[in-house]
Amino acid sequence: MFIGRKDELQALEKLYAEDKFQFPVIYGRRRVGKTSLINKFIKGKKHIFYVAIEQNNKAALEGFSEKILEAYPEAMSYIDSFKDWRSAFEYIVAQANGERIIVAIDEYPYIANGDASISSVLQAVIDTRMLNSRVFLILCGSSMSFMENQILGYKSPLYGRRTAQIKVKPFDYFDSGRFFNQRSPEEKITAYAVAGGIPQYLRIISEGGPLYDSIIGNLFDRIGHLYEEPSSILKQELREPYVYNSIIAAIAQGATKLNEIATKTGEDANKCGRYLKSLFDLRIAEKQAPVTGNAERNGIYRLCDNLFRFWYKYVFPCMSMIESGAGRQAFITRVEPTINEYVGSVFEECAAAYIWRCMKANRLPIQIHNAGRWWGSNAAEKRQEEIDIVAFGDNAAIFCECKWRNEVQGIGVLNKLIEKSLLLKQFNEKYYMIFSKSGFTEALRNEAERLGNVSLITPDMMFAE
Repeated sequence: MFIGRKDELQALEKLYAEDKFQFPVIYGRRRVGKTSLINKFIKGKKHIFYVAIEQNNKAALEGFSEKILEAYPEAMSYIDSFKDWRSAFEYIVAQANGERIIVAIDEYPYIANGDASISSVLQAVIDTRMLNSRVFLILCGSSMSFMENQILGYKSPLYGRRTAQIKVKPFDYFDSGRFFNQRSPEEKITAYAVAGGIPQYLRIISEGGPLYDSIIGNLFDRIGHLYEEPSSILKQELREPYVYNSIIAAIAQGATKLNEIATKTGEDANKCGRYLKSLFDLRIAEKQAPVTGNAERNGIYRLCDNLFRFWYKYVFPCMSMIESGAGRQAFITRVEPTINEYVGSVFEECAAAYIWRCMKANRLPIQIHNAGRWWGSNAAEKRQEEIDIVAFGDNAAIFCECKWRNEVQGIGVLNKLIEKSLLLKQFNEKYYMIFSKSGFTEALRNEAERLGNVSLITPDMMFAE
């Protein structure tokens, strides 16, 4: 089952229709769905698709040669494998002889690790042969730093050759919900809060029966599919995973400033900063600032990958119980009492994504160019204030409050939001949105209708097509 990726597919199809040499670079973190995207795109088209694995250069070239010979079997009578990468690429161009063919190499960094010269070889073939062909070349990889530096970066031999780049990102809450079509909107958001937008994780959770049973079976059981997933990713991607474990756990348990993280982990602050940079590259953590502010001065650290966020908040501290077979009890006693609070923080992100979806569909009262959390000082009351989301354009803004609670929200929520919005004096035109898991009182509905600039949003509205 292929879900989502409409924009990415349209971009690839548009390039394909131009009927000339194209070189899109596709990259994104592991398990985000890059291979599925490529398979969907090449279906029904003439193609050579090679998925590289970690092996030496000789074995990689033999594997690639096998795929070429499957597409052009006439050479099988006199060769088993090409002698080098240049001859392999040049053979493709010669055999294509003006026809449209897709040449897709998945996990290209594995090949480059076996032969450091391959990018230079490919550059030479592109410049001398492919530019005048109809070859549609795709290089794809999961190593974010490699793809951004060694393929797209200024110092790469391939710099300036690519005709497009597609960063495949995790699904937002809406497309993630497509894995749970028979579930309630509340369950869809909870599943997204646990698994994030990674298709493989969503599929695993969706196939595990009732939602809580699936979470327990996949995350709170020592043989569960996702029980060791975050630690496995760290071992694959990073050295010293034990240090990263400590840093991620500190953030998951509430440390948001560099000095707080250093204190909790017992590591030097400068060292923590370097390790955090690696987590940024993997899109596991990020530094967030007030949406109208400065990240260097007011930024906080947070986990932006929901599976890591959930795993390190709940699974990591309960590993002894899980290893002893008491995973279900751990979930009941440690997770269920605070699950609404945890999902509530993710609900804010879902609300922001909903606003952008409305923007794209032309359903907002204003044009916005940024949206996110805001926090700052209320000098009159001598306290810090927070607004869940401020979405703004030049002189106008939408102020949002998000409530993931089991009670309906009343008029007091709106009044407090209006009061806090007065702190942002740069916006002359103001609108308000309140997102609530459990709906709204009649008094709030009447007030919203009277004011005319207030929208009340429930989860079912967020999943409307």
